[in-house]
Amino acid sequence: MEKSLPNRLGELARLFFKLGVIGFGGPVAHIAMIEDEVVKRRRWLTREHFLDLLGATNLIPGPNSTEMAIHVGYVYAGWLGLIVSGVCFILPAIFITAILAWLYVNYGSLPQVAPLLYGIKPAVFAVVVNALWGLAKKAVKTRKLLVIAFAVVVLIFLLKLNEVIALLIGGIFGMIWLRTGKGGDAPGEKANLLVSALSTGAAFKVTAAVAATAYTPANFSLWQLGLFFLKVGSVLFGGGFVLIAFLQGELVQEYGWLTQQQLLDAIAIGQFTPGPILSTATFIGYIIARIPGAVVATLGIFIPSFLFTALLNPLVPLLRSSKWTSAFLDAVNVGAVALMFVATFQLGIATFKLSQTPFIDFLAVAIAIGSTVLAIRYKINAAWLVLGGALVGWGAKILI
Repeated sequence: MEKSLPNRLGELARLFFKLGVIGFGGPVAHIAMIEDEVVKRRRWLTREHFLDLLGATNLIPGPNSTEMAIHVGYVYAGWLGLIVSGVCFILPAIFITAILAWLYVNYGSLPQVAPLLYGIKPAVFAVVVNALWGLAKKAVKTRKLLVIAFAVVVLIFLLKLNEVIALLIGGIFGMIWLRTGKGGDAPGEKANLLVSALSTGAAFKVTAAVAATAYTPANFSLWQLGLFFLKVGSVLFGGGFVLIAFLQGELVQEYGWLTQQQLLDAIAIGQFTPGPILSTATFIGYIIARIPGAVVATLGIFIPSFLFTALLNPLVPLLRSSKWTSAFLDAVNVGAVALMFVATFQLGIATFKLSQTPFIDFLAVAIAIGSTVLAIRYKINAAWLVLGGALVGWGAKILI
């Protein structure tokens, strides 16, 4: 019996609110968690459909994981589902960030949460590895697709090319090769994808930060603040690190609305809170203009994601209906798997590397291995892995 629309909306709200609460590790981890819930556990989408949406999403501006949440909501419950899933996914991050902004402004410091995040890091890494392994086996089905994936890794990892440009190059040349090449690789054969995060996720190292006195600049305009974040949300490729460049160039240097120290503290907030890093906008808006500023900045940076996703979703089936655009999607999809590999590699370095002897954090490695076994062998939900990792990390830091 088909579920009613209110039941579907309720399911979306509960699922994506939960994912927003446990969504540590950046977009790469968020996408892995969404895939586990909506493809493996609930089967709302086929893996082919889910991965096609991810491949297309990687080519538009905005946070990939938020846009994937919006995609799932639209597919499962239409326009209302689009709104419910997107809002519920970003709401926890916005709420937590707003509380931290209030503490920052009124008490001049950020809470110390490093012990919890110490254990969350390797648990999230395990979630990502589990998703990467399963989806990569589906994506790289032919030798040509393997070559395309390797080429994208070279472009990104060795030549430092922009991720979107690398995906477009891989997609265009891959499309031509798949459609015109001879040999055993069928050009129409589907390759499924996992899109990577455009950032390596959170740096996770959190220290208490001393705030500069919050103020509302004399030349401040609420409309100008909203338009600034609307512009950023409309053109932002490259995740949180590109966001930092925008903030530094305009809010600090051009407008003078933030001090350098406030910018650094805002970045720290975005790194250690769950959910999309663009919730940093909430923190900055509150610092500049309290609640009105937080609301305007948050709406400005996230509204483009809803609009772009709503426009993109109906186009994906059309891309699959053409042999040429289907081959382009295949190449983009396998390139996205390559991006996922690069991001996972970088995340692993950030998680397990120590700056001094023995240079490898063996406790973090043990947490990651244990979490991986639980995820793959026993299908333990990511929420329990994140909670367990946090408790182990907290206990280890207290005892050591």
